[in-house]
Amino acid sequence: MSGNTWTTKTILSDGHKRTIRHVSWSKCGQYLASASFDGTTAIWSKASGEFECNATLEGHENEVKSCSWSSSGSLLATCSRDKSVWIWEVTGDDDFECAAVLSAHTQDVKRVIWHPTKEVLASCSYDNSIKMYAENALDNDWECTATLGGHSSTVWAIDFDAEGNRLVSVSDDCSMKVWRAYAPGNPEGIATPDNETVWKCVCTVAGEHSRTIYDVSWCKLTGLIATACGDDAIRLFKEDEETTTKNEPVFVLATAQDKAHMQDVNKVSWNPVVQHQLVSCSDDGTIKIWKFVE
Repeated sequence: MSGNTWTTKTILSDGHKRTIRHVSWSKCGQYLASASFDGTTAIWSKASGEFECNATLEGHENEVKSCSWSSSGSLLATCSRDKSVWIWEVTGDDDFECAAVLSAHTQDVKRVIWHPTKEVLASCSYDNSIKMYAENALDNDWECTATLGGHSSTVWAIDFDAEGNRLVSVSDDCSMKVWRAYAPGNPEGIATPDNETVWKCVCTVAGEHSRTIYDVSWCKLTGLIATACGDDAIRLFKEDEETTTKNEPVFVLATAQDKAHMQDVNKVSWNPVVQHQLVSCSDDGTIKIWKFVE
């Protein structure tokens, strides 16, 4: 990125004893959560002007793989190799209380992510499935409301679109799937047992990746989908405006950056405020910032 200089502003080094697998900003930007192989999640607060570790969340029996803040900032989700998803409630300044322990998956849980506007949580797992969770209004208990099955191997990553009506998933089976939500009373007449929203796979993209797809990011500004792959490449997909329909969307390859890194690409993430800017990181030890030119 010519003309821009990136410097290290702060190093946070006192929160964990082992590998840090994932970090997540709160929506207000004043908190960070970090998930570690030491089995804990650290909460970093900027209340004093500099980020400090003000809370350590314990409870998972194994490595914590992912963490995610809800849109309101009042809830934090974590997941682990212990097959569980935990939901933590922010009860005060730097105070967190476990609101739910969800054991819907049968294997290592790879990722958790919140709906962009609602308190609806999604997770994906080594058990090849995606789970949806919501709080039951009658008893305030969190429960699994839907299971999305369609991948034939580990689901590594998931992401919502801007509205939260669709979800994209990527897998060890080398495919990318797009799922659509059908709420009770939907005009398509899709059955919704127990009056719960049903998610249906409406598009599968296969044949574009030759190895495991490790990550996916659905741009909230442009609708572009970026994937990170074990073949060292980054691919961008766009919705074909001429052939796509609401219930049968068509996503086509917009561009592929072969040899984007020298080794596996582990993560891609769109800039939330700058159009067409993407960041990636890799086993080769580098972080790269990309600009997509249409």
